Amino acid sequence: MSKLTIKTLAKELGLSIATVSKALKDSHEISSETKKKVLAMAEQLNYVPNPYASSLRKQKSKTIAVILPEVADNFFSLAINGIQSVAETKNYHVLIYLSHESFEIEKNTVNHCLSGRVDGVLLSVSSETSDAAHFEKLKNENIPFVFFDREFENFAAPKIITNDYECGFLAAKLLLSKGCKHPAFLSTSENLSICSKRSAGFTAALTEEGFIKDKHEFVIDCTGTPDTIFDQVQELLKNNPQIDGIVASVERLAMQIYMVSVANSITIPKELKVVAFSTLETAPILNPSLTTITQPAFEIGKTAAEVLFTMIEKKKHNITADSVMILPSTLIERNSTLA
Repeated sequence: MSKLTIKTLAKELGLSIATVSKALKDSHEISSETKKKVLAMAEQLNYVPNPYASSLRKQKSKTIAVILPEVADNFFSLAINGIQSVAETKNYHVLIYLSHESFEIEKNTVNHCLSGRVDGVLLSVSSETSDAAHFEKLKNENIPFVFFDREFENFAAPKIITNDYECGFLAAKLLLSKGCKHPAFLSTSENLSICSKRSAGFTAALTEEGFIKDKHEFVIDCTGTPDTIFDQVQELLKNNPQIDGIVASVERLAMQIYMVSVANSITIPKELKVVAFSTLETAPILNPSLTTITQPAFEIGKTAAEVLFTMIEKKKHNITADSVMILPSTLIERNSTLA
């Protein structure tokens, strides 16, 4: 759908663009009756005036938006540092928005970024996002945007991600090599590409070793608040004492696994081996130290910003809608997976 402009509004009303513009600005030159008519039509057509339009004809807003699901995860703190390191060299402001894992908040935030408020958007999608209509709006407005870490699969836009499938495979292989007979994968969302790819790699490794009979026996969803996740993990281990290894798909799950283990006198790694996708700086000093698959968070943020600024600054560039850059993660073995 094409952008609704003041020109379109003026045509619908049969008035000049200047008259409509003055009416929207509540100018004394325009009669109250005309103002009411203009405002009524603007509301009917859902017209959103662009407060930056006049200045943007000659210059950019010098601002980019970064939409994140959360900041509690150490990954996003590092990614923001990477983004900021590039933005500073470009003399750009960075607006950071949190979706709090909510599709509605993410959608409303994207809508807020329309109409020239920002020159580009960096996106890491929420765990609830299953529809791409708001991303289409960015494309229709010709606002450059890049997915980083959490992409929206099958949507054509540049993406900066890591090798999630391979890392899920490696995590499962590690647990099996340490003697685990019934490892489990804890996911946070069926919608998230990072979780689906990591769990797919995990199940592929188990299938290769002849373990998989029912995927749902090995891949379990854990969502909600920390307290809710604690209860879910505790219930899982109580009802399935055969589980001897866990791969946590995100950092916050690992913390709840440790807390459940302490609360229930489960010894890591003797009774339960743990691997987590995490950039947690304290992983080496946890008791026991946590085996992690560490994503290059700073580099992902930095690269995503570099790609976005190339799209903003250059009319001709080689970044296409299907551009995907994969920055590999690193498996770091520590005491939580000792044999």
